[in-house]
Amino acid sequence: MGIPTFEAIMFPLLEYASDGKEHSLSEAIQHIEEDFDLSNEDKEKFLESGKQRVIANRVGWSRTFLKKAEFVEYTKRGYFKILPKGLEYLAKNPKQLKVKDLEKYPQFKKNWNINKKKNNTNESDNYKEDKRTPEEIIDDSFEQISDDLKVEIIEQIKSCSPRFFEKLVVDVLLAMGYGGSLKDAGKALGKTGDGGIDGIIKEDKLGLDIIYIQAKRWENTVGRPDIQKFAGALQGNRARKGVFITTSNFSSEALGYVQNIEAKIILIDGERLAQLMIDHNVSVSSFASYFIKRIDTDYFSED
Repeated sequence: MGIPTFEAIMFPLLEYASDGKEHSLSEAIQHIEEDFDLSNEDKEKFLESGKQRVIANRVGWSRTFLKKAEFVEYTKRGYFKILPKGLEYLAKNPKQLKVKDLEKYPQFKKNWNINKKKNNTNESDNYKEDKRTPEEIIDDSFEQISDDLKVEIIEQIKSCSPRFFEKLVVDVLLAMGYGGSLKDAGKALGKTGDGGIDGIIKEDKLGLDIIYIQAKRWENTVGRPDIQKFAGALQGNRARKGVFITTSNFSSEALGYVQNIEAKIILIDGERLAQLMIDHNVSVSSFASYFIKRIDTDYFSED
C-alpha cells in the first residue's frame, strides 16, 4: 500500500478525533500507522532532509488542513481537538474527505487565501493536482536541482584532461578529511611507477596509513579486469586500502569482486563522485539559501 498522502489521511484523522477528546499528534500518528497497516520500513522512512519521518509530516499537514477548515483546533503544543464543524461533517456519514470538500467551506478559502492568484494559477488547483506536502515539494525540487547539477559536473569533468581529473580526485579526498596538505597528497600523483596506481594519499593527517588511488576518466563501464589489476598493484605495494574512482560506472562483476578480496577497495562511480563534490563544496558554490522556520509555541506560553 505504501505511505498514504496527506489528503488520504484527513478523513481517518477526523474520525479519530470524533470522540471529542484532546489528542496528541504523536498518538494520532501511531493511530494512522495502524489504520493503514504501515510496514516498519514505511514507518521509518524519512524526508530527504532527514529531519522528519514522512508519515509524521503527512499527518501533521492533514491536521493543518483540518484546522484551516476549522474542523479541529490546536489546544496546546502538539495537541488538537475536533470542533463543531468537524462533527457536523461526520454527521453526514461521508465516505471520504478531500481537499475539494474543504474548499466548499468559506473559512478554508479565507485561511488559505485560495482565491488569490499567483503566477496565473489558482492555489486550489495546485492542491488537487499535487498531493505532496510542502516539505516534500521542497525536498523533491532540491533533489531535482541536485541531480541536474551532478549531470553538469560529470559532463564538465569529462571535458578536462586526465591529469586534471587526478588532481580533482585528490581535492575531493582532501575535502573529505583525508591526507595532510595538498602538497603531501598530490606529490605522488602519476609518479608511483605502477600502471595500476595513479596516486597515494594519507588516510589521516598523521599518515598512519596510506590509501592508493586509481582515477579513470572513462566513458565505458569499468569491468572486473580493471579492478583486478588495481588489486594486484595494491598487493605489490603491500597496501591494504585503495579507492578506484571513475566518471563512468562499474560492472556487476567488478562490484562483486571487491566484496571477496582481502584488500579494502572502495569503488566510486561518476554519480557518487559528483555527489561527493557537491557535499564537500569542490568545484561548486552556494547559489541561494532558504531557511524554513516554524513557530515556537513555547514563546507564547504565559505560565
